[in-house]
This record gives sequence, C-alpha cells and structure tokens, in this order.
Amino acid sequence: MKSLLLSRFLLLLPWGLIVILLLDTDSSRAPPAPPARPPQQAGPRRPALPPIYAITPTYSRPVQKAELTRLANTFRQVARLHWVLVEDAARRSELVSRFVARAGLPCTHLHVPTPRRYKRPGLPRATEQRNAGLAWLRQRHQHLPPPQPGVLFFADDDNTYSLELFEEMRTTRKVSVWPVGLVGGRRYERPVVENGKVVGWYTGWRADRPFAIDMAGFAVSLQVILSNPKAVFKRRGSQPGMQESDFLNQITTVEELEPKANNCTKVLVWHTRTEKVNLGNEPKYHLDTVKIEV
Repeated sequence: MKSLLLSRFLLLLPWGLIVILLLDTDSSRAPPAPPARPPQQAGPRRPALPPIYAITPTYSRPVQKAELTRLANTFRQVARLHWVLVEDAARRSELVSRFVARAGLPCTHLHVPTPRRYKRPGLPRATEQRNAGLAWLRQRHQHLPPPQPGVLFFADDDNTYSLELFEEMRTTRKVSVWPVGLVGGRRYERPVVENGKVVGWYTGWRADRPFAIDMAGFAVSLQVILSNPKAVFKRRGSQPGMQESDFLNQITTVEELEPKANNCTKVLVWHTRTEKVNLGNEPKYHLDTVKIEV
C-alpha cells in the first residue's frame, strides 16, 4: 500500500511543479493597462480681463517719490493695469526714470512741460500731461481693429485708491461714475442716483456744473476715447474746476452715465493729499556728505 501511494505521489509531483511555475510566472507579469479614456474636450475659455489704463500727471516736489511709491504699491496689485506716468517737465527726470525702472509693473513714462503762462495760481493744472496720455493711448491703438476692450482712468498721484474701485470700473461700457471722499470741502461728493440713473450731484461747489464731479470720480471706455479723437482737456475758455465737465461734455451725457459703487453710495477713492512738508531746518551749508534720494 505504501509503495502504491509513493508511486502515485511521484507520478503527480512533476505536474504540480508545472502548475506552481505557471502561477508564479503569471503573477510576475504587469497588470493589463486600463482602457484609454476618450480625450476630454476643453471647456470654453474665460474672456480676458479688459485692461485698465491709468494716466497720472506728476511734477517735481519733495513728496513726489513718496506719492508715486504709494500709488505703485496699489497698482501692483491690480490685474492688467498699464500705468501712463506723465511728468510736467521738458525731459524725463532721473528720479522718476529710476523709480519707473524699479516699479515692477507695466508703465509708459512720458514728459511734457506746462507752459509758464499757465502756471499761475487759479488756472487748471495738469492739462498738458493728461492730453499727452490721451495722445499716447490713441496712437497705440489707432491701427488695431475695433472693438478694443479697455478702460481709461485719470489717477492723480495724491489720491488713495481702494482695490475694489478697479474691479468696479473694469466693466465700464461708456462712462462710469462713483463718489470721491475728502473733496470739495466735504467728507465726500457723489452723483445722486435714482432708479439706476444719475439725476443730480451732491457737492459742495457749483452743483450747476454739467458734470459736478472730481477727476478721480469717473472712468471712460477705451472705445469711447478712440471714437472721439478730438476729445481733450481744454485750456482756452476752461475755468478751474470745470475741466471734468468740459471733457465729459465731449463724449457723453448725464443720462448715459453708469453709476458704480453700489449706486454711488460707497467711497472707494479719497483725495487725501500729502501734508506739505516742513523743511525749515534743511541746511543751506554744511550739507550731508552722502547724497540720498528722497
């Protein structure tokens, strides 16, 4: 009986080894690759943000670099903003040129002097500089086909701007408006809005102006600027405080204005102005041996 079992075991042993080898070989093989997925179709592309062009007149004074630094720190946080910085000077200054080179944002540096006869107190300021910015903008886009998205904003260097303001103005279709804080001898001035339309002006000075608004209180569509090539800030016949009205009269009407900032009930820009610095102790002689740019 034992010999019979032993003979059967020896007979089946080779077949068992073959099965073990086959199983081991099969387990060492890489698992089959999963079936390829059909290529996914790309979703619709989100439209690019309309660029914002900020035209800033500037002039030489002790606080100029400080003002421009504050403004650049704001602009650097705004997507797709191009800064058009225009000096009131016959040539580019070294201070502003160095500042622009280190600003870290898209910037065009222009210069045009204000004629001496227009520098008297009581006359409108920064007219030539704003017009130089408008001319640059039109020249840059004159050969491109319409429509050309974009928004123009006059950003004086002595103001303070909320980042929310730039998101508000970016959807401007023609001319948009909003309140301005600390201006006109009041805590704020603003367009008065009823049923989504501008019907008047809350202002401390000459509410009878066609557009009783500060330069920091409106933005204009790039397409409107290009469609009105003769719209500029005027010297002849323009009075102080009337340049905004004179300019807007050339491109829009009060009925067409687009209220922003929650129907003009939120202040997102302030006419702060840096305090006039006291340099009474600045020495005329025995100057510092190190020349420091301020």
